[in-house]
Amino acid sequence: MSGGKTLFAKAGPKPPSVPEEISAFLGKETLFEGKMTFQGVFRLDGRFEGEIFESGTLIVGESAVIMGRIGVIAIIINGRVEGEVTAKERIEIHSTGRFSGTLITPVLTINEGGTLNGYCKMEGEASREEGLHSHPPNMDPSLPV
Repeated sequence: MSGGKTLFAKAGPKPPSVPEEISAFLGKETLFEGKMTFQGVFRLDGRFEGEIFESGTLIVGESAVIMGRIGVIAIIINGRVEGEVTAKERIEIHSTGRFSGTLITPVLTINEGGTLNGYCKMEGEASREEGLHSHPPNMDPSLPV
């Protein structure tokens, strides 16, 4: 094409699984044990054991192994995560992602091939409203189902 025009143009905002910019990175050959906090987007491709809290978006690379407790805004899982994960906005388990443990989030996406073994609680605005009407009308909740 001529005149400086591009063949592909932006079609609106990026989808949630495509972060803006990675602000920190832990490579494949690294091991980190302890407590971590970060702002923005953090990509982890190595091994982590411990706690991550009050943080932004965590991208778990295909070679990553995380064991512990995580509290983030969002997490994208392409590797292996074991433990307890709480995400304020969303959790995505991609096709190579493996999760074992407890998930708490208002939005959960699991792509074909991704696995979730454990417990999931969908906690957010929608679940609070549904909790008010958890039993069908005219049904005594003390009766067996």
